[in-house]
Amino acid sequence: MGIPPANAVVMWNPKTALLPTPWTKLVGPENALPEYPRPQMTRAAWMNLNGVWGYMGRSAGSVLADPPPPAAYNEQILVPYPVESALSGIARHDDEMWYRKVVKVPSNWLGQHVLLHFGAVDQMATVWVNHQQVGHHEGGYTEFTVDITKALKFPGPQEITVRVEDRNEANPFPIGKQRNEPGGLFYTGASGIWQTVWMEPVQPTYIDKLDITTSLTSMAVTPRVAGTKGQRAVVFVVEPGGRVVSVASAGAGDTIRLPIPNPHLWTPDDPHLYDLKVALVNPTGKVVDAVSSYAGLRTIGTVLDPQGRPRIALNGKITFLHGPLDQGYWPDGIYTAPTDDALKSDLMRIKEFGMNFVRKHGKVEPARWYYWADKLGLMVWQDMPSLDVSLAIPVGPAPEPSPAAKANFEKELLAVIDQLRSVTSIVGWVPFNEGWGEFDTARIAGVVKAADPTRMVDANSGVNCCKSRGDTLAGDIYDDHTYVGPGEPEIHDDLLKAHSKGSIPVDNRVRVDGEYGGLGLVLDGNRWPGPPQAYEMADSPARLIDRYVEVSRRLEDIVRRTGLSAAIYTQTTDVENEVNGLLSYDRWQVKMPIPVVADRNRAVIAAGTPGVPPPDVRR
Repeated sequence: MGIPPANAVVMWNPKTALLPTPWTKLVGPENALPEYPRPQMTRAAWMNLNGVWGYMGRSAGSVLADPPPPAAYNEQILVPYPVESALSGIARHDDEMWYRKVVKVPSNWLGQHVLLHFGAVDQMATVWVNHQQVGHHEGGYTEFTVDITKALKFPGPQEITVRVEDRNEANPFPIGKQRNEPGGLFYTGASGIWQTVWMEPVQPTYIDKLDITTSLTSMAVTPRVAGTKGQRAVVFVVEPGGRVVSVASAGAGDTIRLPIPNPHLWTPDDPHLYDLKVALVNPTGKVVDAVSSYAGLRTIGTVLDPQGRPRIALNGKITFLHGPLDQGYWPDGIYTAPTDDALKSDLMRIKEFGMNFVRKHGKVEPARWYYWADKLGLMVWQDMPSLDVSLAIPVGPAPEPSPAAKANFEKELLAVIDQLRSVTSIVGWVPFNEGWGEFDTARIAGVVKAADPTRMVDANSGVNCCKSRGDTLAGDIYDDHTYVGPGEPEIHDDLLKAHSKGSIPVDNRVRVDGEYGGLGLVLDGNRWPGPPQAYEMADSPARLIDRYVEVSRRLEDIVRRTGLSAAIYTQTTDVENEVNGLLSYDRWQVKMPIPVVADRNRAVIAAGTPGVPPPDVRR
């Protein structure tokens, strides 16, 4: 007797999105994010489990310990869209969420290990296969994998059940800007499965992860291997056209260093990526596993300019970083972009606006977002989503997080760094923002630097404002938030004096405007319900572009005079009641003429990047 299917009396239907995007109508059960979800480690054989699952939601009482019977799943949900989203077909919050799907594992996977992957599930997930518990994961922003081989029953269908618990800020986990009661700068929660679910077969010994770091002339690849028994790993570095430029091997799990002759560096203007092929070979020479990947050659750090001021340097050259605050919310999918083209589109717009950089704010994206940043050429600062913070008192430090919240934050922060450490475009980590959920700032900055010494650390973005606990001098960056601004963070006098005397500077951090701008415009046909908010509201598109140009010219002057290293404009798109985006929340409207904005942004980059000629600025 086979496993009964999920109750299909109530079929999946998307709810009406308050603001449909250009991609909303393209989403359906047969094409829910069908793309391969892990671009930096690909295999040929895999199965996408996105699509319609049985669903049961509970919001009160004790948590069910065991999966309910199939008949209890009296709704259907489209995975991987959050339960609160219109695209999920549920469009409400449930504290306890149950998912069920019956799948047929391909017969040619028999005899191999079968891995079940979840891109992200918010917040606590427990997984059963054929009523046998196979895994548990906590934290809403990191991927996890369970080996379900022993729970499978061949032949026939397999039953996968997932219980998710999520109460947003009521639980001691990082949540970013999700809230049970959204409004203003807090937004609708995104609970449950919100990234791709998929399976793949592997051999008993297999490559579990690739850690890739680069210099200007070489790569270091560390294949993490599961079940190893004396195998060796071989790495091939290949030009996009197919020419092998470097080969090296070492024991499985060892770091393999590959010199790259005539290196072609990665930059935003020329985002060159090398292909990688990694094979696991047993002592007889047989290949037992192989994966494909990619990486770009680049470094990030600081140098002193001729005036003795520390500046951000990409590939050893002073480079001004200019881009938007990017929160990655969608009116139809909340945390989950409706399609891969939609995910890519925001990054393409940022490039069109003449920017070379993006700060990913309060959220960790699916792997394909970073793939597009790598491919399109955008440097990225990655925020760690914050713990809950009370804004009842507008300024001044909030109470410290609970011990459980601190432990969860630090654990997930390190997991995020480990998950994304091979991404070419990421050049900086931001553990805290404006003091939200801040604790042990200097220690946490040190923990991040120790976990990844190859990137810059912005210990507390907006250290000058809001809930911040004061400047600890930690990290590589002094980060000012001033609205509308732009801010003009001062270089400490002792730094210049120390440099003039040839001694080591006391404070050698670069200065950046981590947030400025926030110029708003209400678009009546493309706005979220509720009172619109911005740091400064324009009454017309003409006034908005005039103010953008004025602020940009002021920023350009600050860059020339002070040696500012980066500036981040708020923000890429409107988000719910915040209407200070370059684009409307639904992505249908661009609020200002792209050529004018792009020329202004390129002029700012040129002002802070020696050797880059300024554009022929139109305004």
